[in-house]
Amino acid sequence: MTTTTGIDGGRPAGVDRTPIRRTRPLRLLRLLAYVALPAEVVLAVLLVGGVRIPGPVWAVAELLAVVLLLAEGLAYLRLRRRGLSRRAAVAELVPVPVLRIMGHELRIMASLVRWVARRPQGVDGADAVFPHARDQAALMYGFAFVCLVETVGMSYLLAGRPLAHAVVLVLDVYTVLFVLGLHAASVTRPHTLTGDVLRLRQAAHVDVRVPLDRITTVRHELRFTHEKTDGELNLAVGSQTSVTIELTEPVDVSRLLGGHRPVRVFRMHADDPRALHRQLTRVRTAPSPSPGPPPSV
Repeated sequence: MTTTTGIDGGRPAGVDRTPIRRTRPLRLLRLLAYVALPAEVVLAVLLVGGVRIPGPVWAVAELLAVVLLLAEGLAYLRLRRRGLSRRAAVAELVPVPVLRIMGHELRIMASLVRWVARRPQGVDGADAVFPHARDQAALMYGFAFVCLVETVGMSYLLAGRPLAHAVVLVLDVYTVLFVLGLHAASVTRPHTLTGDVLRLRQAAHVDVRVPLDRITTVRHELRFTHEKTDGELNLAVGSQTSVTIELTEPVDVSRLLGGHRPVRVFRMHADDPRALHRQLTRVRTAPSPSPGPPPSV
């Protein structure tokens, strides 16, 4: 028996699992979406690069985008009338990898708000909380500063081209926020121990629950090099892991773009790895509660 966490490989968690037979118009609509969205991106890149786009090409591209949005809206309403939930209807219209990427981006931006408000996520009711973002802070702040310097430089270089300046400025500012959001996600999503489950997280893309009864070995083990190996998951922070956990049977871990991979060895990091090691050792070796005296006859 395995434990599945996060979003499964077919549809997001909470979506109806009843198989839906896609009609030909629905398949055609998904095909148009696959073609139209990359085409819009290509046109935007050409525009920023200074390529003059003929007016008819822009008109056709924008008309296609509007028609696609209207068709998606009508298809969504039709799926809702067939009895699908909101999530199931969206999952039928939008590819799962796109939904997962959008969800990841939203979690990153929400983490910025939680970071400023000092409201960590998923710690209510936890028996123990183990932060793990301290050793990457300097690197992430440095990366954000470099992105900020690039933003200022590009803004100066493109001052004479208002449209390109506006597009690049938006992209650069989003990049700075994204980098800070990655760190914020790590700060606001610590590892937690609740009851008989250890919850391991990394930024906004890894969230796996490990039952304590499956843990066979816990080691305080500092590592700075990690090789990709089947059945192992390295949740490195600042290129290091400090605690290794081995399981009796694998736990299914969701991939970012969908699907799962079975994992039997977890390597993670904590700001206080010895405290994590001691806590896991204590809860795994704690004596079972006494069943009490036998009932009287």
